[in-house]
Amino acid sequence: MKVEESKPHYLAGALWMIASGLLFVAVYISVRFLSSDMPAVQAAFMRYCFGLLFVLPVLMKIQWRTISREGFKLYFYRGLVHGMAVILWFYAMARIPIAEVTAIGYTTPIYTALGAILIFKEKVQSRRIAAIVIGFVGMLIILRPGLVEIQSGALAQFFAAMCFAASFLFTKKLTKTESSSNILAILTLFCTVVLLPGALIEWQTPTLVEMLGLALVAVFATAGHYAITKSISKAPLTAIQPFAFLQLVWAVLFGFLIFDEVPDIWVIVGASIIVASISYISHREAMAARRNREHSP
Repeated sequence: MKVEESKPHYLAGALWMIASGLLFVAVYISVRFLSSDMPAVQAAFMRYCFGLLFVLPVLMKIQWRTISREGFKLYFYRGLVHGMAVILWFYAMARIPIAEVTAIGYTTPIYTALGAILIFKEKVQSRRIAAIVIGFVGMLIILRPGLVEIQSGALAQFFAAMCFAASFLFTKKLTKTESSSNILAILTLFCTVVLLPGALIEWQTPTLVEMLGLALVAVFATAGHYAITKSISKAPLTAIQPFAFLQLVWAVLFGFLIFDEVPDIWVIVGASIIVASISYISHREAMAARRNREHSP
């Protein structure tokens, strides 16, 4: 018997996406409040150690023997690039305003789309290429290379966005054979393993405040990923995508209220251009998916 697809719940999807944005900004605020001298690789390692506690039940149920050698390679490579992304993100969070971290992070979908074209040889129309180029223009407006000195934190977030995009591309390949719960749990495990050597080399005995802060980061991050999953399950991505961009609003608002961070006008301009390009890419992908469904037998 064919199971009927559940009807979309747009309000619920929007509320879950808004909640995810607030939760991820809570992650930013928690990291900024720590503002300790702890090395970025150690902070990233401890964040994933705490995250293991949340995914341990899933890890215990995984049938490891059923995972192919190719699957293990994909998991390892994803853990490697994702771990590097988190290190760079922690480094950036300690050095540039929350709004700037968020704005540069919005380039991740652009790099993901570009990677899908170059790596997976996805067919692409000139309009989608134009949207990707425009997104890069928005990123250049934020960084303004040659006009101002690029801060190390901004450069770190730039590369973090690229690494996160690579992680999403590995995820796309893994979803063909692996469940979403396994992908999330094994990512947490592999990130912990990948980050361990660097954490041991740079290790500094954490204070109680640092440990509690990183535990809080893990809670907010896990809850944020759960909220995104719930949002996507409730409504089409194109319907809820605009609400994801509210995260920049929260980042600007709380950055100003809590840390007295006034966003650069060029950060706002560049972020607006990036948001517009991502919205267009998402819209075109939704139209392509709809056409494929209509023409499928």
